[in-house]
Amino acid sequence: MHAITRTYTGKGAAELTKLLIARKSEVEKLIGDVPGLVSYDLIETRDGCFTVTVCKDKAGTDKSLAVAKDWLKANAAQLGVGAPAVAEGKVAIHLGAKKPAVA
Repeated sequence: MHAITRTYTGKGAAELTKLLIARKSEVEKLIGDVPGLVSYDLIETRDGCFTVTVCKDKAGTDKSLAVAKDWLKANAAQLGVGAPAVAEGKVAIHLGAKKPAVA
């Protein structure tokens, strides 16, 4: 698996966070269509947000970055948010919620 984070801070980041949350269903559809998506989370911070996308491979995270960039250009350019700080890499440990044991 491969993961990518995008961190939005500074000018317009708080407004972007509000916009993304307000348009949650659109964001879910957009990112949900990324091939090989394992998970996506948007985390609110004091001055903006960051997102964590996990996909089966790097091709998926590359696609998520591209669709996010295109969506921001089309829907949030007026906010003046700078490019996000991006970090990515191979997932070394991935934990999910434990499923209850079947009796």
